[in-house]
Amino acid sequence: MEASEFNMEKGQISVDAQNIFPIIKKWLYSDRDIFLRELVSNGCDAVHKLTRLASLGEVKTEPNPKYAIEVTVDKEKKTLTVSDNGIGMSADEVKRYINQVAFSSAAEFIEKYKDETEASKIIGHFGLGFYSVFMVSEKVTIDTLSWQEDASAVRWVSENGMEYEMGDGKRDTRGTTVTLTLAEDSEEFLEISRIREILHKYCAFLPVPIYLIDGDERREKIKEGKALADLKPINDTHPLWTKSPNECTEDEYKEFYHQVFSDYQDPLFWIHLNVDYPFKLQGILYFPKMRSQWDMEGQIKLYNNQVFVADNIKEVIPEFLLLLRGTLDCPDLPLNVSRSFLQNDGSVRKITAHITKKVSDRLNDLYKNQREDYEKYWGDIQPFIKYGCMRDDKFYERVKDILIYKTTAGNYMGLAEYLDSHKDQHENQVYYVTDPDQQASYIKLLKQNGMEALYLDSPIDTHFITFLEMKEDSLRFLRVDSDISEGLKDKEADTGEDAGVAAKIFEKALDIKGLTVKAEALKNKEVPAVILLEEGGRRMREMMKAMGGESGMPPMMPEQETLVINTANPLVQSVLSLDEDKDRKEDVRLICRQVYDLALLSQRPLTPEGMQDFVSRSLAILTRAAKIEEQDSQEE
Repeated sequence: MEASEFNMEKGQISVDAQNIFPIIKKWLYSDRDIFLRELVSNGCDAVHKLTRLASLGEVKTEPNPKYAIEVTVDKEKKTLTVSDNGIGMSADEVKRYINQVAFSSAAEFIEKYKDETEASKIIGHFGLGFYSVFMVSEKVTIDTLSWQEDASAVRWVSENGMEYEMGDGKRDTRGTTVTLTLAEDSEEFLEISRIREILHKYCAFLPVPIYLIDGDERREKIKEGKALADLKPINDTHPLWTKSPNECTEDEYKEFYHQVFSDYQDPLFWIHLNVDYPFKLQGILYFPKMRSQWDMEGQIKLYNNQVFVADNIKEVIPEFLLLLRGTLDCPDLPLNVSRSFLQNDGSVRKITAHITKKVSDRLNDLYKNQREDYEKYWGDIQPFIKYGCMRDDKFYERVKDILIYKTTAGNYMGLAEYLDSHKDQHENQVYYVTDPDQQASYIKLLKQNGMEALYLDSPIDTHFITFLEMKEDSLRFLRVDSDISEGLKDKEADTGEDAGVAAKIFEKALDIKGLTVKAEALKNKEVPAVILLEEGGRRMREMMKAMGGESGMPPMMPEQETLVINTANPLVQSVLSLDEDKDRKEDVRLICRQVYDLALLSQRPLTPEGMQDFVSRSLAILTRAAKIEEQDSQEE
């Protein structure tokens, strides 16, 4: 830089720059691309300030002005330039806004963060603004001309971010141009594709048109006597969330969803937020179609006046809403402060509560006015709703009456409806199914007696039913293989001493440690026995497994099985008769073992060794049966 070109003033940037810039580089290194967002956002602000002054009649602009921000990549010169035709700056304004670090409580900031090791202490790295350019530049030049009449152009140059030179400039049009001469370790930002990626990430919806220009291409065009008139803005200056909901069509909502989230599937439905008081909030929340029960990863993009801030900021967005996808524009949020401040800020809490209420209102509206669609969506939205209930008591209170469940009969009903329809068979007990194929025999038992179970086969359901039981003390959820409903028992059957005798016979024949054997007369006479698993222990094992516990449970939590013998079954009754014959004790043992394995097969697959024993035993029983039949025919 030659000082003779300008009437130059030299100086040092105030507020301990030697401390600030190392901090900037330390904190922002992993997000170095943020410098471009800051520059383009500043350009956008400059345009907004000018249009505001023009609306107040304080400045005259050309007729129908075309405001724009140009981002030019010049690989040959190793420069990246951001230029706007906004309000510009005077020399005094450059001194005020550039030569003094312009965020509040700067000294406190330095003291608080200079020794920190966790980058999460600064949310989104806001407040650093223009100074982030020194992460990637070895030299920064500002050329600016203020909107004020008789203003002089100003040039400002700094090569280290701590000292500057400032003097007369040559810019002859209103606005500001910032030119970065990139450092060697930042030459990735000389690639057009990389800059386009960053602009799409942060500036895709800025309200001022942004043009990306290839400097090499521009030189060639100029040589050929051609202009870059065919350039199109890379951003959408009027994103869908800025419009009134009644101005948007269904196709527009879907197109916007595909554009922002790159999901080829259509969303199920959406909520358009548009609030002006007591805070300003705009946005669209989409309920996506899940590809599987485990596909619960959402993405809520947070914007500030159409500038992208970050994804999934839990301090602003209710945690359970992070399972959704959407865009939220919250210009009222104090985004230049720490996460701990956001957590305790009253306006943030109000915004969070409002978002939650709007979501619950939309769900209630669907339930009441579009019940068929609500049931159709339920498989996709139920994990989100259930998770929301567990995370937010107010949300639970708002949606608890619209929680529905698919039944084994194929219809949907709420808990109150289910309990009412089954109060004669079992009171305050809800039977449920997690694997309809494996638990088919249990489902059949219920159906044959006019009873239903609810499908609770989502990964979240084990936690959710425990949550519901805590909310309703008298409510009890039981998987179909954990208990025999009173409605399945034949209370009029006169079993006499048979029940106790049958239980002892099977207990002795099986001789399985830890197995409890009971006998009941069931209305269904076809089933000889069923296996029941203790509900609480099984649930605990499932939750521990889901949380990454060992597949083999510790000895302190053994699996508690109960074999329930059906004394109304002809095979069980024959066992009672055979047991009285001393010569048929082996037959009794084989039958008891076979009945037990059949009950196991209705509950879960046998082990390889168990299956071998089952097959061998089946052959032995068939052989013995054939011999007995042959003896009987000979005696005849």
